[in-house]
Amino acid sequence: MEAIVGGYHGDVFAHLGPHTDAAGRKVVRAFLPQAASAVVLAGEHETPMARIHAGGIFEAALPALPERYRLRLTLPGGGEIVVEDPYRFWPQISDFDVHLHGEGTNYESWRSMGAHLVTVDGVEGARFAVWAPCAEAVCVVGDFNEWDNHRHPMRKRDGGIWELFIPGVKQGDIYKYFVRSQIFGVSSLKCDPYGFASECPPKQGSVVWSLRQYEWQDGAWMDARGKANWLERPVSAYEVHLESWMKPDSGEPLSYRQMADKLIPYVKDLGFTHLELMPPMEHPYGGSWGYQVVGYFAPTARFGTPDDFRSFVDQCHQNGIGVIIDWVPAHFPKDAHGLARFDGTACYEHEDPRKGEQKEWGTHIFNFGRNEVRNFLISNAMFWLKEYHIDGLRVDAVASILYLDYSRKDGDWIPNRYGGNHNLEAIDFLRRFNEEAHTVPGAFTVAEESTSFAGVSHPTYAGGLGFTMKWNMGWMHDMFSYFKNDPLFRKFNHHHITFSLLYAFTENFVLPISHDEVVHGKSSLIGKMPGDEWQRFASVRAFLAYMWGHPGKKLLFMGCELGQYEEWNWETSLRWDLLNYPRHRSLHGFVKALNHLYQSNPAMHEVDFNDNGFEWIDIHDIDASVISFLRRAKNGDMLVFVCNFTPQVRQPYNVGIPAPGAWHEVLNSDWTEFGGSGVSNPGTIWAVEGNCQGRAHHTTLTLPPLGVCVLKRGEAARG
Repeated sequence: MEAIVGGYHGDVFAHLGPHTDAAGRKVVRAFLPQAASAVVLAGEHETPMARIHAGGIFEAALPALPERYRLRLTLPGGGEIVVEDPYRFWPQISDFDVHLHGEGTNYESWRSMGAHLVTVDGVEGARFAVWAPCAEAVCVVGDFNEWDNHRHPMRKRDGGIWELFIPGVKQGDIYKYFVRSQIFGVSSLKCDPYGFASECPPKQGSVVWSLRQYEWQDGAWMDARGKANWLERPVSAYEVHLESWMKPDSGEPLSYRQMADKLIPYVKDLGFTHLELMPPMEHPYGGSWGYQVVGYFAPTARFGTPDDFRSFVDQCHQNGIGVIIDWVPAHFPKDAHGLARFDGTACYEHEDPRKGEQKEWGTHIFNFGRNEVRNFLISNAMFWLKEYHIDGLRVDAVASILYLDYSRKDGDWIPNRYGGNHNLEAIDFLRRFNEEAHTVPGAFTVAEESTSFAGVSHPTYAGGLGFTMKWNMGWMHDMFSYFKNDPLFRKFNHHHITFSLLYAFTENFVLPISHDEVVHGKSSLIGKMPGDEWQRFASVRAFLAYMWGHPGKKLLFMGCELGQYEEWNWETSLRWDLLNYPRHRSLHGFVKALNHLYQSNPAMHEVDFNDNGFEWIDIHDIDASVISFLRRAKNGDMLVFVCNFTPQVRQPYNVGIPAPGAWHEVLNSDWTEFGGSGVSNPGTIWAVEGNCQGRAHHTTLTLPPLGVCVLKRGEAARG
């Protein structure tokens, strides 16, 4: 009784609830520190309970153990309430689920863990379950028990799972777990690792929320998605930080519902196929941009409820827009209410800081070798794909997962069992994660991986990691290195613009211009370009046109389409006022035209990942900084791209053409409608006989300054 009252008894169900004691008596015991007196109500019988411990333990002897009963409490200040006894209910989680959790193979563990609104034996309430293997005792605390650390101790199951059904708990109730460790009696209040909702930061509580009440309306999208091969489909993603995309005059960010009204039509009008959201999971510090997650199963409450976020995703799908979210299994923050030392020990992380701490980011690293941790992470991935209909998971910081010596000095890391620097347990985890994620029809995964690790987007059966796609960080760095140069000197860096094609088909690449490239002194996209204002805008258009023509799927961070000179600042809104100025408005229109061309021409997206879809026409005009290439669809349809990366108009300029006949200019980054000077090739362009650049036919063009022109065979002439 002292242990129960003191909050350190590990098996309260052995004493509380209905029991036959050592003397053969049939008794009901209850821990009711909030009560002055208590009565057992069983059928028509009322049996007063005796206080057998001053801390609030009551007992009543009955003729027989009742199947059902309630307790009538008299409160110290007067008044009475009738309550159900949580300790009369049997375990609610199956032994099989407990076994799978310990085995690390229950990849839908959110269905048993966390807080679930359920009805047991006709009684409504919430079932709570949490994993804390080294805890001496765990109690549920919340609004429903005046945040009493001791009133609702949980039942311990095998493998360190603690569970409790608490009658009367309803949706919206706030709760935490009071975890008392076996280690020196350390105790702390922890959020639910499986919590489905949370309070809005800086508040920290988990919130009871039902996963079964939202009715999806995106059936047509989900059916079509299941049949799609995204490797051959257009994927043009608009990366968004929800808090700073748009803020009204009040300075408050838009809600999920408001974003559905404003962001979705905007992205649809621009022609992007997908939204990529920086982590929407709950995180305590906004300045982490969501990458230091505490509530892995909870959409951040900053913008609304979980159902509000579901509605946002739903409306994206109804408007033909896919949703990719950033997923962060690489590390987690040290906040006291989160996963760190959850039961007083290194529960989710490694105990040894040489494996369990990411000092550069001030975070912990998951212990990928622990069954329950892998179970937690893979279940979380499946949770977003299944419960929120997310289309793709972009996995953050994969390099830091793969390498034991990532961002570490000699002596600060532990080699693997073969003496190498690969994290073998993490590699196994990533492969298993990808295998499971791809069981969801139409879902895909993308790795942000910046090293030369082989086979990131190769199937696991072929020895790869199993990602659908991988960010091409090398392409991005080479492109910026090239475009930052004054055009006069670009000829000395010509290899930067062509090198990516030497390895373009070794992985299924995404070409990213992400948030990481427009912060921390790196300058905005247009700010990276040299020259006067006209040249800067022309260079951005040429950059984007080459990017959209280059093999690989596309990703562009918000604000790049506006020509925003300022670096991205997560605390302020994008510069929407820039659309009042012609050059910025024209750049915005150019991005829209690029996306339209991209979606409507299979040659630009259908064969992205093998060399059947790409062919150089000429890369040798180094002094002029001109390159030309063609893109080819599966049926043989072609587009020709000719890029002039200097401000000098080049006329006449002969280009080898892959087929004779009539061609037309379907896009030119120098058209006046895009803010250009209007140097173009109107009307029909004839490919005539005559060897040029190794081809039997050629045409003569006028190349626009800092411009890219795109030709298509037989296309109707521009009016």
